[in-house]
Amino acid sequence: MLKKTTVSAITLLVGGLLATTASVAATTATPGQLKVGMEITYPPFESYDANNNVVGSDPELAHALAKQMGVKAAFVDTKFPNLILGLNAGHFDAIISGMYITPERQVQAQTIPYANTGAAIMVPKDSAQSPKVPEDLCGLKVGLEKGTTWVAAFNKLSTEYCLPNNKGAITISEFPSAPEVTQALLSKNVQAQVEIAGAAHMIAERSKGRVVVTSEKLVYPQTLGIYVKKGNDETYQALLKALEESKKNGEYAAILKKYDLEAVSN
Repeated sequence: MLKKTTVSAITLLVGGLLATTASVAATTATPGQLKVGMEITYPPFESYDANNNVVGSDPELAHALAKQMGVKAAFVDTKFPNLILGLNAGHFDAIISGMYITPERQVQAQTIPYANTGAAIMVPKDSAQSPKVPEDLCGLKVGLEKGTTWVAAFNKLSTEYCLPNNKGAITISEFPSAPEVTQALLSKNVQAQVEIAGAAHMIAERSKGRVVVTSEKLVYPQTLGIYVKKGNDETYQALLKALEESKKNGEYAAILKKYDLEAVSN
């Protein structure tokens, strides 16, 4: 027969374990899983490998965060323009998908900054143009993935710089995904493509020389963010804590170094 004190100790231990488990489970919609929304056609941030595994900087970060939270990361493939809608509809716990933090998006969801990056400009190898900076895009047809922040920036540049200086307007064409923009570029339907730098260099590499990056510095540098539904403070705080732990154990720095991203300042 167990002594009363032993039974009490076991009861307290079991109760504590159950409370811990309940606390972890409560931070995500599906117990044991951190569901992350991302558009899985965007290397090197996220894509499928030959074995249909989700790979890239964002999946690696999601796995690191999930490990700190005591759960497993699961990925929900969603078109980029629909990610915040999906988040707020409860389809996933967070977005980690190469998404810049902007005031407009912060109205719709909570954000956690996790890396700094910027865009790059690409053209076909045989192009007569070699745009280095946004101003060089005046008079050109530029392809973008739908839902990016650059549409407004290029429209403003076109109105305030290109047209007053008689350089011709920047014509923007948006496409559902980055690969479709590249296809339009190779088909001469657009003259330049603008993408996040890491993705741009990967696209150029995979094109086997048919597409080249012409910009030499980051275009419109910005901060990438993790997005969480407003009001879901439990998940938000859990992810904040998990990110801090991944910084302490070196996983965060290793991921950023591997994918040529810059750390955000505290």
